[in-house]
Formats: sequence, C-alpha cells, structure tokens
Amino acid sequence: MLDLIIKNGECYINGKLENNDIAIKDGKISKIGKVLEEAKEVYDAKSQIVLPGCIDTQTHFREPGSTDTEDLHSGSRAAVAGGITAVFEMPNTNPPTSNLKEFQRKIDLAKDRMYCNYAFYFGATAGNVSQLAELKNLEGCCGIKLFVGSSTGNLLVALEEDIDKVFQNSSKVVAVHSEDEEILNKNKRLIKNGDVHSHPIWRSEECAISSTRRIVRLAKKYNKKAHVLHITTKQEVDFLSQHKGNITFEITPQHLTIYAPDCYNNLGTYAQMNPPIRDKSHYDRLWYAVKNNLNDTIGSDHAPHLKVNKDKEYPNSPSGMPGVQTLMPVMLDHVNNGRLSLSQLINLVCENPIKIFGIQNKGFIKEGYDADFTIVDMDKKIIIKNENIESKCGWSPFNGFEFKGTPMATIVDGKIKMKAGKIIGDPEGKPLIFNS
Repeated sequence: MLDLIIKNGECYINGKLENNDIAIKDGKISKIGKVLEEAKEVYDAKSQIVLPGCIDTQTHFREPGSTDTEDLHSGSRAAVAGGITAVFEMPNTNPPTSNLKEFQRKIDLAKDRMYCNYAFYFGATAGNVSQLAELKNLEGCCGIKLFVGSSTGNLLVALEEDIDKVFQNSSKVVAVHSEDEEILNKNKRLIKNGDVHSHPIWRSEECAISSTRRIVRLAKKYNKKAHVLHITTKQEVDFLSQHKGNITFEITPQHLTIYAPDCYNNLGTYAQMNPPIRDKSHYDRLWYAVKNNLNDTIGSDHAPHLKVNKDKEYPNSPSGMPGVQTLMPVMLDHVNNGRLSLSQLINLVCENPIKIFGIQNKGFIKEGYDADFTIVDMDKKIIIKNENIESKCGWSPFNGFEFKGTPMATIVDGKIKMKAGKIIGDPEGKPLIFNS
C-alpha cells in the first residue's frame, strides 16, 4: 500500500504545470500519472499547485546561544508553516559553528527536533583555514560561511590575506556576507544616534561593492565557488552579472518588497538589517536582476531578534528580521503581480540551490526523487499577523501586509508537516545529502 497520494493538483514538472497524481512510498516519489492503488492517506490538491519542496538557503536559528530568540525546533516550525521543506542554517551562533566538534553538536541538536530537512554552514575564521580543506564530505554541511564585514556574532575575517587563505583552502561553496570592514569602521562617524535612517549611510553602497569586488577577485584567483549573500546595491547587480559561472548571488524578499526611506519611517529599527534596505533606485535594480535571471537564489536571511532588543535606540538595536515563514507568501504575491513568473521563482528556491550546492534527490518532481512538496493556492489571500508567526521573536516586518498566494501544505519526505496553516506530526527532518 502507498503511504500518500497527492490528487487533483496541477504539478510543476519539467518547467510546466501538468494535471497528475503523485504516488509516494517510503519517502520517495514512486509514480507520477494516474494512480489507482490504495494509500494510507490522500491529499486533495484541487485548485492548488504542487511545487517541488522549496529551500531557504539562508536562515539563522540562533542555537546554541540565543535560544530565547529562536532555536532549531521553533525555526523549523516557522519554515514548514511557510511552505519551506529544507533550510541552510548559519554558523554565527554562540559558540560559533567553526570547528568539527561544534558542527557535530549542531547535527545532534537538530536530530528529532526539526520539522524540515536541514544543512549547516561551517563558519570560516582566520584560525581554522586548515580545516576548510577537509569539509568536502562532511555530512549535513552545505558550505563555508564567510563574514568579511562584522554583523551579528563574532565570525569576522576582515584582512585580505586571511580572506585569501579561506578561498585557497575551501573545499565547498563559500557563502559571503560582503561588506568592507575597513569602510564600516571609517563610516562609524556617520551613525546618528536615534536615527535608523543613517543605517544605509553607515553601511554604504561603497562598503558593499568594494567588498564584493574583492570576493570575486579572490574566488577567481583560486577558481573557487563564491555565493554572495543578500545583494543590496545596483552596483553589485551590474558587477556580478558580468562575472557569472563560479560566482552566484542571492537577493532577499525584504529587499524586493520594502525600500528606504519609507521602511524606516514605517518600521523604525524593525527594518534594520545588514546589509541595509536601501532606496528605490537599488530596489528597482534588484528587480531588474530578478526579471532577467541574473541572481541565482532567493533566501530569507531569517535573522530574528526579540522586540525588547529591537526597541532599543539605534544603533544599539540589533540588525536582522525574521523571514523563513513569509518568503513564499511574499514571493507568490510578486508572481501574482507579474513581477516574476512561477518558473523563475522555482528556479530561485528549488532548482538553482540544487545546482549550486549539489543537493541530492531534491528540487524536482521526478520519480525516484525525495517526496518534498510545497503545495500552494495562488488565489488565496492572507494577511500576515504577528500573532501567527511561529518564530519565538513573535513579529514580522510584513505585519498587516496582505499577500495573494500562499502555501497550503508542506510535505517533507512524504509526510504532511503543515496543512491549512496547522503544523502536524512530529519533527522528523534529516540532514540534506550533498554530491561528494
């Protein structure tokens, strides 16, 4: 007997929508087409679209360290609530995930506590470059995270000679938080106490593009893969689009949905993140990148902080906002508004992450592949409300926003983990498997 049949849905297969049933057995897609066998469970996807399981390649779940703000369990609940079947989680925890002992600790902490599947970044430091060469076959490791500009946590590699060594020794994709530390320090005099509008002035366009130029130069020097996270400037879009191949880049839903100065007028320090939300000329260029398939991924940069800390006077307020639960509603709304096509979105959250990071058996609806699905209703409207946010932080920058298009079910390894907004079943997520 089959475990699950998804019936009556429009399934995203080979780049187009097809009316098919999907049979699932032992966590795998066993058949696509007319399914006549019996199953323990049937999901009726009438009027819904069945997508491959969507992956959020940038999340911060704050464990170990700041588990009052988030932990692997609560973060994974937020993920499946938003239709995300797998996450890449970041190493700037306390202590940081920057040695094999801490990496194994994270794998152990995740076991039987996460609803979605997961992989973890290994944090680069000036002192651990010799270990970076040995990560190729490390189970559950998606890549190496490099902070070249200071942000949350203490994983900073600021000197060019140390950044050079990271690339020289890397055995996996190096994902980079790209802001120039020297310029950040020089610009500190531009910070206006109590005025979050000065955030993008301090963390300037020059600070971003200067760093990104250096990253591309060093990655090319050693013919290594670099994935530049949360791009925010028109200069970086234009520069990175000329250096494709081993260089890939991400844009966040936040930077595609709100812009300065309105976001700071409306949200104050709740709009504060690194790199910052900038003015509409940058927002327009980021959309140019998305429309023309220049960027490679959309990641939420889910970085929750408690309200009590966000309410502090700028610049004592921390940077970051939650986003794993809202990534898909935000982007599906943009699809409905004609800003990008559904197939472009699937490239950004399913297919490209598979190609860039080498994830096995995910990202496509194919027989023999893992049975991960994000099932969406493109016509259903939802209003984001803070009280419905699963993250421990309890707020969203999109509180009060209405979005058209929302995930209705999240299926992980053939088991329904979210249905009609309710999280169900047990946390049974597993580490992602990567091509060796």
